[in-house]
Amino acid sequence: MALAVGLMITAVFCGLQAMKARRLLTAALWLAAVSASVAIALYQLGAPDVAVVELSVGAGLVTILFVFAITIAGDEAMDAPPIIPKWLRWLLVLGVVLALATAVLQPATSHQPLAEASFTAVFWQERGLDILIQIGLIFAGVLGVLNLLTEHDTPPPTPAPQDKPA
Repeated sequence: MALAVGLMITAVFCGLQAMKARRLLTAALWLAAVSASVAIALYQLGAPDVAVVELSVGAGLVTILFVFAITIAGDEAMDAPPIIPKWLRWLLVLGVVLALATAVLQPATSHQPLAEASFTAVFWQERGLDILIQIGLIFAGVLGVLNLLTEHDTPPPTPAPQDKPA
């Protein structure tokens, strides 16, 4: 349980660092750390399927696409003023930390062991929608990267004939 709390504190810290980052690439790496720590916490709390989806989509696909987009568009420093006031940001962070701490530290209501379902039943029946969404996201990401990497052969524009005065 202490490991899960430590991982959640790490996730909150990394999230704060992502919000404070001035460069997009640094923010992307902090967000990948958030996803990785949340995935480890989910695995430790007994949700390995959700942890795999979080790790592959959150820390994997989304981060790779974000970094790829940054390398194409450029990584300029962000100097825009914050939209949310500082006191409200800290209040929201404190609320999320308290909600997570309440959820993680809450005592178990039932001590009866749950019936174990087969991997196939969990994977294709209970978590089928999650898996299909993940497959769709990975497919869309791969197609997006392939589209960005293809060179479009467009002929150079031909100059328009100029009218000569008669």
